Parts: sequence; structure tokens; C-alpha cells
Amino acid sequence: MPTDPSFRMTIGDVFSIRGRGTVVIGCIERGTLKVGDTVEIKGQIGVKRTVVAGIEMFRRRIERVGVGDNVGVFLQNIGKDEVQRGDMLMGTQSDFDWG
Repeated sequence: MPTDPSFRMTIGDVFSIRGRGTVVIGCIERGTLKVGDTVEIKGQIGVKRTVVAGIEMFRRRIERVGVGDNVGVFLQNIGKDEVQRGDMLMGTQSDFDWG
């Protein structure tokens, strides 16, 4: 199943967790997100594409989340210096199946 193209979350904070990588924290504003989804980080540095390596909510691993959920999203191959507070985590339009 492709990434929800309507997904959007404003990044409220960024952490680097030893052994796990970079995690961004925020509240989902629109759409749904699941582990394995391809997402884009849109911010002051530009646009970067990455994959959701994991999602946690209240220190529990979750497979799928939706609007209103406050979550930590683990990002694959993204350094803490590549994302910052205020950036947007968004679904990718090119993954959407219009057919």
C-alpha cells in the first residue's frame, strides 16, 4: 500500500537516540502514517526523502497512527542535523496510485 499522500505532521522536536537513529516528534495533523512508508521532510534545508523505520507513542511501538496522535517517528538514513523544529513531515505524492 502506498504512503498516504495527504499525510502531514509539523516537527516539534528532533532527537538522536543511540542505536536507533534520528527521531522526530509531533502531532499528526492530516492523514495516516505506518512503518515502512516513504515520506518527505520539507524544510529550510530543502526536501529530503526517507523511510519510516519505526513509530512510538507513549514509549510503545505502534505500526499505524492517524490524525491527533502525538508520536515519535524514527527516520531511516537521516541525521539530526538534516531536520529541525518547524520542518514538515509529509506523504509523497509520487507514491500515490491515481489509477
